[in-house]
Amino acid sequence: MTSAEIITIGTEILLGEIVDTNTRYIARTLRSMGVDLYRTITIGDNVERIADAIRASMERADIVITTGGLGPTIDDPTREAVAKAIGVETEFREDLWEQVVETIARYGRKPSENQKRQAYVPRGALGLKNPVGTAPCFIVETPRNAVISLPGVPQEMEHVLHESVIPYLQKRFKLDEIIKVRVLHCSGLGEGMIDEKIADLETLSNPTVGLAAHTGVVDIRIAAKARSESEANEMIAKVEADVRERLGTIVFGADEDTLEGIVLDMVAVRGMTLTAIESGLDGLLARTLRSPHTASLPSLTADSLMQTLRSARDSSKADIALGIAIFPEERAAEMAMITPKGEKTHHITYGGPPRSLPRWSMYLALNWLRATLEEME
Repeated sequence: MTSAEIITIGTEILLGEIVDTNTRYIARTLRSMGVDLYRTITIGDNVERIADAIRASMERADIVITTGGLGPTIDDPTREAVAKAIGVETEFREDLWEQVVETIARYGRKPSENQKRQAYVPRGALGLKNPVGTAPCFIVETPRNAVISLPGVPQEMEHVLHESVIPYLQKRFKLDEIIKVRVLHCSGLGEGMIDEKIADLETLSNPTVGLAAHTGVVDIRIAAKARSESEANEMIAKVEADVRERLGTIVFGADEDTLEGIVLDMVAVRGMTLTAIESGLDGLLARTLRSPHTASLPSLTADSLMQTLRSARDSSKADIALGIAIFPEERAAEMAMITPKGEKTHHITYGGPPRSLPRWSMYLALNWLRATLEEME
């Protein structure tokens, strides 16, 4: 099967000054085309290190995609690094220079002399048109590899990827398979307990099944390789049905669903209203629910939480009230809930990193509310 690696270039990414979104976007695109992604890496603006990374990737994978480092300044090293990795010199390309001039002319300007650097590419490279930016892109071919260099600006990268790179890869590597992924979201059981219930499914070869634990939520990833989308969908549906049968209401959603979104929809469908209070979460619950009826209050005790929640429900005339108070020193949280069915509280203790206590408590409380709403049907 065709394989790929992604190299993100930029010291600003390496130092955490900006967030790399290109890798995720390219990875998902390759996945949908049936390409196996072996690894991704971020390299600072250093020619030698980038060249070493490209050589190593070429030994492992068929496709090597770089993003970034194609600008006009002396610290944009990708062109030189790719040439060094391949063992050729760079050459000035008049056709690429015309692209740069044409793009800049749309802004009523003339290119500066240093922008000529963008028209230099490794000798023999295939030029790719970039109609939405000033950085020409290119592909260097070897008998096995395609080394593809794309801009770092996400909008430019995405445009060139779809308009030029995908058709090229489909033709060059005869890509006739797709990979589809379905992600089921779970709450109410830990990763270990979920693993016990579906361990045999995790040994499947196609579709594959894997777990990913997040704070308060566990994801089950089902990935299928097939020659058509309908075939992949059918393969995934069978495994998904099995997972849902084993886990029941532990599975609360899939793909882009969120726990908070599911809970708010459940409240709305029942024609109810919700108010909430939080203490010690620094506004996390309010930001997550995006609700004007969520109040962040100073330190509440376990005893005062229910009393405060009653007042909040009375003043807002809400049908449901949810309260969370955390106690970092004790690594514990108190939850309270009022519904038309009555009042209840729940005390939980936490053994994970202290900084994760607010989010963990919030998701447990939201899942508690979800389960309560299901019982009210």
